[in-house]
Amino acid sequence: MWLLLTGDVPTKAQCDSLTEELHSRAKLPSHVENMIRSFPEGMHPMTQLSSAVLALQTDSVFAEAYRNGTPKSMYWEHTLEDLLTLTARLPEVAALIYRCTFKDSKVASYDSSLDYSANFCRMLGYDSAGFDELMRLYLVIHSDHEGGNVSAHATHLVGSALSDSYYSLSAGLNGLAGPLHGLANQEVLRWILEVQEYFKKEGKEVTHDTIRDFAWMTLESGKVIPGYGHAVLRKTDPRYTAQRAFALKNLPDDELFKIVGTIYEVVPDVLKEHGKAKNPWPNVDSHSGILLVHYGMTEYDYYTVLFGVSRALGVLSQLFWDRALGFPLERPKSVTPEWLADYCSKN
Repeated sequence: MWLLLTGDVPTKAQCDSLTEELHSRAKLPSHVENMIRSFPEGMHPMTQLSSAVLALQTDSVFAEAYRNGTPKSMYWEHTLEDLLTLTARLPEVAALIYRCTFKDSKVASYDSSLDYSANFCRMLGYDSAGFDELMRLYLVIHSDHEGGNVSAHATHLVGSALSDSYYSLSAGLNGLAGPLHGLANQEVLRWILEVQEYFKKEGKEVTHDTIRDFAWMTLESGKVIPGYGHAVLRKTDPRYTAQRAFALKNLPDDELFKIVGTIYEVVPDVLKEHGKAKNPWPNVDSHSGILLVHYGMTEYDYYTVLFGVSRALGVLSQLFWDRALGFPLERPKSVTPEWLADYCSKN
């Protein structure tokens, strides 16, 4: 977060000071916790997260300062205040959603002696060094992204209207909830579990040949292989590589990891031969689900909430820079049906 806000890699002292600052801002307003606990059974966790972020808006420093006529040159300072408070409160919001939706609704007390990730893990109900380290990795690699993806662009677009961090992030989270964006990690995991179930049913071993056959069976049925391809990257997603390195170190014998690893060794060549994929290499979604399953988090509908907590670090930092640089209202170009008809006739 320090890097995203300043462009500099922080020292240990700077990391500690930022962690302490976040801890000091973390207490939730009572109405937010009450709202989360009163959500109807069956409400999707991402709907809950987006709604809770909007409920936190009652404490927006930027909104109040704007109403009081703050000069434009101060917008970045008020945005920074909101950014820090919202980031600090997201772990408990996300933990409440998890515990109330899937568990016993009890959330461990906030522990300011721990870092951001470990404290989040305890509130979720996980207490292991492995899961702590996974969450540190997860929150970092899912945080920042170029501005063209849906969640980053939606946050920027709404923020360009001088909506505060809460309104802007909620918009980004709504985009993240789409199956072509953050929800994709669930689709990948479902496909991997289908592979596992199919092999067990057929009594087959996971080998290069059997994975190759299953990949072709998937493609020939008109389906895609989820987790492969990326709109921007034309090589293996470095976030995938980071997760693979974590798995090789911490869960080399995990059954699902062996499937994912074999898929990685086989599927790119299949997709090249198939010829329709611009990028046959795995993206970040190809790996994250099986790591969470390994540590016992099997509630797939919750995975995008974790993505949302992480992505907030990136998109809110970008919003801070939008304010600091004085970016204008974004107004997409409009065209008429006649212009479209003329353009199509010429192309």
